Amino acid sequence: MLPKRTSKAELIFQYANLAAITLLCVSVLYPFIHVLSVSLSTPAEAVRPGIHLYPKAFTFSAYEQALQTKGIWMGYYNTIFRTVVGTILSLIIMTMGAYALSKKYLPHRGFYTMFIVITMFFSGGLIPLFLLVKGLGLYDSLWALIIPGLINTFYMLIMRNFFFGIPQELEDSAKMDGAHDFQILFRIILPLSKPILATIGLWLAVHHWNEWFQGLIYIQDQSKLVLQIYLRRLIVESSDLETKQLMDQASDQEVVAESIKSAVLMIATLPILVVYPFIQKYFVKGALVGSVKG
Repeated sequence: MLPKRTSKAELIFQYANLAAITLLCVSVLYPFIHVLSVSLSTPAEAVRPGIHLYPKAFTFSAYEQALQTKGIWMGYYNTIFRTVVGTILSLIIMTMGAYALSKKYLPHRGFYTMFIVITMFFSGGLIPLFLLVKGLGLYDSLWALIIPGLINTFYMLIMRNFFFGIPQELEDSAKMDGAHDFQILFRIILPLSKPILATIGLWLAVHHWNEWFQGLIYIQDQSKLVLQIYLRRLIVESSDLETKQLMDQASDQEVVAESIKSAVLMIATLPILVVYPFIQKYFVKGALVGSVKG
């Protein structure tokens, strides 16, 4: 059978889509390329107005200056701790909750599901949450950035829908062999759920890595600040003593403040960019299957 000829209207639609996607990609990539170019440029090039697509005068001075600050390394440690521990704990708890909700024989399953869904639309508010965190003794602790947000209702429902698509016969055969629920979950269900676990894990990791507001209201100890708070002070406030000293050094040495800010932005962004390619192959499959099943 001869292939169907593409009509003129379909060609116009395809070219319009291609143009729109190209513009979207350019709009997303340009800020990143601009910041990278400024961070690798000499002072004269960094302060030059206009578009920066590549560093015309190449130097690593801004990165050397930025990495000498103690705040960067403390922020990195606290952010990595929060991201790794928070992501792992959230995946464990949400996986067990989603697995239970996916079982039709769970008593009052509809009530539990509705009870959880309500939290997507109604909450106690910021002040009650702050008082709760303080009352639990979590204030000024890194656990205040992890424990209150362990469960994301939307993500857990996506995982539940993914579990709906796993054949029940696999569990029935395992139970006939004497396996209990935890063995079924960790030895059968989880190995089959790598796409959704990788997808949700990536979403959680990006959230923990980029989130700064909780650290702003729950953390007072300067040694417990996450990287995004330090980055905010550097770019927006410039109120931190170490930040002021860094800017003063940058203003009268071989780098300028714009180069320092761009370098710190790149330092804070690169870890997520490095992790994403390893998870990308699971991303689309996990998101689509978890959204349409059930």
